[in-house]
Amino acid sequence: MKPWQIALFIILIITCLGIISFFFPEDGVTLAKHTINFPSIENVLADPDADLPDLPGDSLSRDKRIPRATLFNRKKREAIIAEIAKEDSIKQKRVAEQLDTLEHFKTTLASEGHFYLPDGDVTYFDKFFEKAAAAKGRGEVLRVLHYGDSQIEMDRISGNLRAYFQSKFGGGGPGLLPAVQTVASYAVSQSASGPFTLYSTYGDGARAKGNYGHMLKCYRLTGGGTFTANATSNKRTDSRVKRFSRVTLLYNDHDGKFRASLSDRKHGYDSTCVSSGAGIHAFRWQTDSSTASLRINMQGTADIYGIMIDNGPGVSVDNIPLRSSSGNQFTLVTDTILRKCYQLSNVGMIIMQFGGNTVPSVYSTKSINDYCAQMQKQIRRVKSVCPNATILFIGPSDMSHSYSGSLQTYKFLPAMIDSLRNMCLRNHVAYWDLYEVMGGRNSMVAWVKKGWAGPDYVHFTPVGANYVGKTLSENFATLYELYLTRRKMGEQQFDNLWEAAEN
Repeated sequence: MKPWQIALFIILIITCLGIISFFFPEDGVTLAKHTINFPSIENVLADPDADLPDLPGDSLSRDKRIPRATLFNRKKREAIIAEIAKEDSIKQKRVAEQLDTLEHFKTTLASEGHFYLPDGDVTYFDKFFEKAAAAKGRGEVLRVLHYGDSQIEMDRISGNLRAYFQSKFGGGGPGLLPAVQTVASYAVSQSASGPFTLYSTYGDGARAKGNYGHMLKCYRLTGGGTFTANATSNKRTDSRVKRFSRVTLLYNDHDGKFRASLSDRKHGYDSTCVSSGAGIHAFRWQTDSSTASLRINMQGTADIYGIMIDNGPGVSVDNIPLRSSSGNQFTLVTDTILRKCYQLSNVGMIIMQFGGNTVPSVYSTKSINDYCAQMQKQIRRVKSVCPNATILFIGPSDMSHSYSGSLQTYKFLPAMIDSLRNMCLRNHVAYWDLYEVMGGRNSMVAWVKKGWAGPDYVHFTPVGANYVGKTLSENFATLYELYLTRRKMGEQQFDNLWEAAEN
């Protein structure tokens, strides 16, 4: 073809595409339950970065996305000081300093990645903080169970939270582990051998009619088996994870003859425990000194619900990823079994991070309501079998798919997040908005561009997951500082000043 013919052909093609784009319905055309979309002229010509939000850390990002807290105005501030301190100048100065402190907390609690608390109750996590602060003195390990989908695999996010809590309250070790690990972890290197059979509420594995344990899966051993754990050399892990001294094996003995021995090759420790009978029990070992390597030999027929590896008293954060799960597995575990597992594990807080796997299948308000109803059942089950645990729900992150020729946030994702948050607050459960932490609408595209998320526009990279984990830890740090401030200030004085802020 001659050059002018090629040019004419290109012009005709562009013109035809322009006409189709102009008249094609904005919501697409549905054929045989499949929707066909065509990009609009505006989308084709638009700057692909024009609608991207500022990333965390970018200039002005926080104030542009999230409203700041309402602070005391000057007149009200002076009135509060005069009412509480009268004409006592020393007391006036102290009250003024207290107001400055509370203004700081008011601002921080409403900034990037803040918690949504039931009824705005800043005392929501007090019960957990009290237990965590007392655990070391009591010689206990208080557990935080972090359930989630593949977004938390490899100890991502959980590892940051563990490092923070253990820096404040003591403790160490990687925490709760399955007998057989199918996903590599930054926290620990482990292996197993023997006739283990997987029973799981999700994904691969056989079904066991409610007998799964608090990891929502278990490994049934019939005969002799071994479990080994070694500290990882990964530089991403906190040093406290790399030493072990307390080991707990949680199991369901079938015939009352189960036995297990723990050995530490380096220090010569070797101790055998024998089951006291059929049913759910826990073997507990305390080594003479901390180690970086251990081995458990097991013999008998039992369901292994989990192996807890800790170092000294304090707090443990257990990473429990459920790949491809939407979080609706808790009701599949027999309530008596789940209750017993939580009791034997001394659980202080349960974090449920779900929703991402449901987003692609949400096409209507009804499907949002259906999912929220399912999660409400899960939350109520957890609360019923572990009534003394504090519960936090973490909603889905931003996720992108191709719409009208460009990658955008899933259409119903914001509405789904609003519904999940409202459902949690109605059920007296705190909510942490990961979508908001990322920057809101179309933030996933921005995260991928910056290298904080992968090319699937769903999962975080290690850098992005590290940012999320640090932000969550910082939010807990703020609430803990507020908890200590309230105790120092006195509840009555705090209530007087906190409620005096303008609505």
